[in-house]
Amino acid sequence: MKLAKMKKEDLELLSHKDITYYILEEEGKMNTADLFKRVVTLLELPNKTYEEKIGDYYTLLTTDKRFILLEDGNWDLRSRHTSDKIVKVTEDEDEEEEDEEIKEDTILPDESEEDNYDSGDADEDDDYDDANEDLKDLVVVDEDELEES
Repeated sequence: MKLAKMKKEDLELLSHKDITYYILEEEGKMNTADLFKRVVTLLELPNKTYEEKIGDYYTLLTTDKRFILLEDGNWDLRSRHTSDKIVKVTEDEDEEEEDEEIKEDTILPDESEEDNYDSGDADEDDDYDDANEDLKDLVVVDEDELEES
């Protein structure tokens, strides 16, 4: 679909995302400013719209999975870019990764940390209020026993 040949009424029926998709399809990768300027021009919107809505337009592009932001700051269609990294995981690699994770999770205390550790005094233990201690004198009574009383 050639955007240049479309009537303004037909363009207005398309969302900004769809217009952007067709622009990138026809012209290739472009930066955010140029893309939005092209959309504004096609829809014959005032320049004020460009200045006020460029931030929203950028957000729109980042949330649409059809578009990808390249390292050079240009946008392109995600369908044109595939991951060139293929990871093949074997069982041996899985075991090695698990071993590494365990090693990273195991942290030995430094001597400096031991010095800062407060072993606690016996006085502090006296201040501890055991919630179960309040309940030790309570007795469980069945409903039948309550009715008899």
